[in-house]
Amino acid sequence: MTVTTRFAPSPTGLLHVGNLRTALHNWLFARSQGGRFLLRIDDTDRERSREEYVDAARADLAWMGIVPDGEARQSERFDRYEARFAELVSAGRVYPAYETPEELDLRRKVLLGRGLPPVYDRAALKLSDEQRAAYEAEGRTPHWRFKLAHDAPIIWDDRVRGFQKFDPAALSDPVIRRGDGSWLYLLPSVIDDIEMGITHVVRGEDHVSNTAAQIQMFEALGATPPVFAHAALLTGSEGKLSKRLGSLGVSHFREEGIEPQALVALLARLGTSDAVEPFADPAPLIQSFSFSRFGRAPARFDEGELAALNARIVHQLPFDAVADRLPEGVDATAWEAVRPNLAKVSEAQDWWQVIEGPITKPGLSDEDRDFLAMAVQAAEAIDWSGTPWQALTGALKAQTGRKGKPLFLPLRQALTGRDHGPEMAALLPLIGRARAVARLRAAAASA
Repeated sequence: MTVTTRFAPSPTGLLHVGNLRTALHNWLFARSQGGRFLLRIDDTDRERSREEYVDAARADLAWMGIVPDGEARQSERFDRYEARFAELVSAGRVYPAYETPEELDLRRKVLLGRGLPPVYDRAALKLSDEQRAAYEAEGRTPHWRFKLAHDAPIIWDDRVRGFQKFDPAALSDPVIRRGDGSWLYLLPSVIDDIEMGITHVVRGEDHVSNTAAQIQMFEALGATPPVFAHAALLTGSEGKLSKRLGSLGVSHFREEGIEPQALVALLARLGTSDAVEPFADPAPLIQSFSFSRFGRAPARFDEGELAALNARIVHQLPFDAVADRLPEGVDATAWEAVRPNLAKVSEAQDWWQVIEGPITKPGLSDEDRDFLAMAVQAAEAIDWSGTPWQALTGALKAQTGRKGKPLFLPLRQALTGRDHGPEMAALLPLIGRARAVARLRAAAASA
């Protein structure tokens, strides 16, 4: 059996961080098992589905390095849904119901008011042919419900949540088709999972009750249900479910300068017993992926943690991986010089400005300006073909007796206009002799 997973977004909006995490889990598990990962576009909602969201979903997955092994669209499979739907109607597992949304809402409120669970009472099954004809004469078109079998509990061994048991009598028969003939999520998804050979359904815990109903749908269609894994949902950094998470997508992370490897590294390990580590290559994440490491507690998504992880990823990126995003003139040597001080690749622009100039003149004491006047002479005299920073500081230390911060800081301030930054041993050759001498001279002369 080839392990096969799928990610099935509805193209009614952009993917958010929770969707991206689900896609990643499916991809990582499939890759860890040498299996297949499929992208299925669940575009049965013709009114709200947009092609731009399909394109965006593909682009978002590609940005994260998630490459599907195949793709399907539900809008191209309506004939399959009709055929399997007809089978279920003939078998008595699907039935028409004529209640209006207002009538159903009133019934729910009555039950809740009595302290009872708002479970559908199957009133539609008690209708006579004459009553159905009367409703249709009124202009009512039925919606369709799947009839849950009540003879045994619904059980499955969830890869994350463990043993699960549902009493089908405590569940409403789910609506699978609207009065206008359009499909809801449940039945088409089951039909697709059967025909696409999906072996594992990996999704969020908000689908647990859907799974209970879908297991009976698989069985009613003569299929063995796949293995299910329901991961705990993400929470915000404040420790509670956050609507903000629903608005965080790839465009947000890209605007914030987040590398895809950082997002992948974080989302792969959130909610597991494994430490979040800055893997620039997903291979270790694939190798270590296991549902046994997932906990049932909500997983906390913290943008601060992501930003810190991003910096650690940036510090690993080779020049070739970022060359097209760097300012003109930055080569591999310059990238390696400034990289340790970057939290985002875009910050390389700031340090290239420091190298190229102009820079802000520092405010210095008279004593430091006198020291820098000597530094001008030393900079003009040293050999710049070797290690000019060591040569410069060595000469000044011997000449002035300065060492440590009093030696290094005024030089850094004069040469870069900043108190902190990349190693001067790497930075000074990039600044070069002419600019360095000019900056030292200007700082020594400044009032």
